[in-house]
Amino acid sequence: MQQRISVVDAFTDTPFHGNPAAVCVLSEQKPDEWMQQLAMEMNLPETAFLRRLENGNYTLRWFTPTTEVDLCGHATLAAAHILWEEGLHPASEPIEFDTKSGALFATRDGDWIVLDFPTEAAELCEAPVGLLQALHHAKTRFVGRNRLDYLVELEDESLVHSLAPDMNVLLRIEARGLIVTAVAKDATFDFVSRYFAPRIGVNEDPVTGSTHTALAPYWAAKLGKTSLMAFQASRRGGVLKVEARAERVGIAGQAVTVLRAHLV
Repeated sequence: MQQRISVVDAFTDTPFHGNPAAVCVLSEQKPDEWMQQLAMEMNLPETAFLRRLENGNYTLRWFTPTTEVDLCGHATLAAAHILWEEGLHPASEPIEFDTKSGALFATRDGDWIVLDFPTEAAELCEAPVGLLQALHHAKTRFVGRNRLDYLVELEDESLVHSLAPDMNVLLRIEARGLIVTAVAKDATFDFVSRYFAPRIGVNEDPVTGSTHTALAPYWAAKLGKTSLMAFQASRRGGVLKVEARAERVGIAGQAVTVLRAHLV
């Protein structure tokens, strides 16, 4: 059987926007080295590998071009989109993924896919050596950290858009990556963000579902509301609906398939 692979733009309904992810529904178990090499070949922010289990769940792993990661939102959204779009999973049934970050869930809400992820709230901390230097000493309101990333609130949305971090400095900071955020000026959205992760081979991720496990509880507490609209202000851009719950976060987005292929 030929191995199929698809490319999906996640957190958008328009091709060539949002965040691209390759999705490989495995017909058989593959070695880690093979998966990493394929992710390098695809050269997208993430390649998702999933395989159906006997209990109806799916194993799900994510690889950047350089390394495996513990959590990825946009590639999970893309994986769920492919399972439903290609009829590999019943359209009316939710999907459960078994991952390195525990059980993750996906359900459908019209044209939107809703992911259920564990909360990864950021706790206030001192800025590590080099962080403010990497941000060219942009004015900050908050610096925090969760198990994955640093989270920095900047004083104004314009700073988020104009920021050009020093990637060489960020490479030396012990974290998966850096989230920068600010309250939105456009009334359509509650907050904006960008995400930089050169340590895992992604200088700037176009749209990052997993960072919203920190952003949702942070902005819910600041703005006094649990349901929020978010915009990730990369060059490609992406829209997310997020809901802060007690120990979980709902992350909703749309997705569109742009390529279907077979490996030869």
